[in-house]
Amino acid sequence: MIRISQPIVGPEEEEAVLAVLRSGQLVQGPRVAQFEEAFARMLGVRHAVAVSSGTAALVVALRAHGIGAGDEVIVPAFTYAATANAVLLSGATPVLADIRAEDYNIDPAAIEAAITPRTRALLPVHLYGHPCDVTAIGEIARKHRLALIEDAAQAAGASWQGRAAGASGTGCFSFYATKNMTTGEGGMIVTDDDGVAQRARVLRSQGEGDRYRTDVLSGNYRMTEIAAAIGVAQLPRLEAWNERRRANAGWLSAHLDGVGAPVELAGARHVYHQYTVRVPAGRRDALRASLREQDIEAVVYYERCVHQQPLYRELGIGGSFPVAERAAQEVLSLPVHPGLSQDDLQRIATAVNGAHAGAEARRG
Repeated sequence: MIRISQPIVGPEEEEAVLAVLRSGQLVQGPRVAQFEEAFARMLGVRHAVAVSSGTAALVVALRAHGIGAGDEVIVPAFTYAATANAVLLSGATPVLADIRAEDYNIDPAAIEAAITPRTRALLPVHLYGHPCDVTAIGEIARKHRLALIEDAAQAAGASWQGRAAGASGTGCFSFYATKNMTTGEGGMIVTDDDGVAQRARVLRSQGEGDRYRTDVLSGNYRMTEIAAAIGVAQLPRLEAWNERRRANAGWLSAHLDGVGAPVELAGARHVYHQYTVRVPAGRRDALRASLREQDIEAVVYYERCVHQQPLYRELGIGGSFPVAERAAQEVLSLPVHPGLSQDDLQRIATAVNGAHAGAEARRG
């Protein structure tokens, strides 16, 4: 089976974990600090604050900006529900905005239309590894004096106009097992704002400014030393892995028929967390089933927009988002990860093109 994702772990990660176990210090120690320093250096930011997951990064970042009950945060209608969930978990209300068809990222014009007197922050997502237009979004944030919090969970190593995804505002990353690099589970908050960084450090550890002195209500969002050690081992290889993803994506785009290949907009560096094609709604499920029969995993990220999720229907958070809704009916992600061989890529192309040729023959 050619899987949609394949975490790459080997002797470096194994030795790093064993070293932590032998040290006896398992949480919030020197490996966490080392990982934070290396990640901040990679992005060119002043601070990186390691946490237990990508969702924890979003919740802590929102709270570090003082966002809570009575506030609104604008998020894309087409994203993993964790983005909007984090807004709810912070006590605020997510307000949805439509996306652009080209890159599946939030449309700056839709953001402008969604701003109200209660809006406190913009929370764009760099979906599938393609950076969103943080130039335009940043201008909107400055114009309306709003916090800019970037969900870069899928975009470690991506950039927009030469600036790293996550580095224009307060960036939030995930190191879940399927991401471009992993710590097993984990997340990171990055920022140039000293105050936001300090509050995030307090919030990630039970709201304690000093040990056993609780300053604010919070929970335990700390990263383990084991996770950080894996991250330290993985980070130096992220660039090579991303380049391999980009090469695999380029090969697929040059050899696939009958599907809409993903684009890389001018000024963007796409790191292809997912290689997401568009297939007419009536053909997508048939293509996915055909690939499955040939032991190729293809996945729909995401079959429902945020407002179509049962929770958000219950909460009455809705609206009309035609671009997002069409994307949910047409997107299909194919394997693109660095573990693919040339034979794997050829198998994927042959299977996709064969299904297209069969569909064309049936229509003819």
